[in-house]
Amino acid sequence: MKTTVKSLDNEEVGTIELLDNVFGVTPRRDILARMVNWQLAKRRSGNHKTKTIGEVSGTTKKPYAQKGTGHARQGSLRSAQFRKGGIIFGPVVRDHAHDLPKKVRLLALRMALASKQQDGKLIVLDDAKVKEPKTKPLAQKFVNLGLSSALIIDGANVDPNFSKAARNIPNIDVLPEQGANVYDILRRDVLVLTKNAVEQLQERLK
Repeated sequence: MKTTVKSLDNEEVGTIELLDNVFGVTPRRDILARMVNWQLAKRRSGNHKTKTIGEVSGTTKKPYAQKGTGHARQGSLRSAQFRKGGIIFGPVVRDHAHDLPKKVRLLALRMALASKQQDGKLIVLDDAKVKEPKTKPLAQKFVNLGLSSALIIDGANVDPNFSKAARNIPNIDVLPEQGANVYDILRRDVLVLTKNAVEQLQERLK
């Protein structure tokens, strides 16, 4: 399939061929959901921790005699039922990451790209470069392109001036091609790819 290539000034400057096996696949919500869950699980720090009875500081002496007091028997003041006692089955430091086959990850990325194409929310730019790292003129170009929430993916080397100018604009993210991922594609309304990004993604995913 072919799509129009635009400039940052919102002018048509040509067309580009999009591969059907990358941008034409049928998106599946379950595959995309699995991929997003995998990404979010990987980024969790997992440093939550509570103290068990063996880690709480305090005496190990038996509080009172086993029998004859009229109260329930107790073996430790560090038990969970007492103030400042340990936590039973509380969270511990662990890794939340889980496995997801590489074929599924690649398929999910194809589906994320295809979903934007099929929803009419894919824009291809000839390049993403500016002469000066100034936010205001770039923000106006985004307004002209109709971008209020967008992920912009460039080739392997992102123009530093463009990146600096765009980083202060709310709801606009800029990534190199190798950083393209399902979560960031889906969390923004519009996906913007440069010609270099399209060529490199298609080479990687075909």
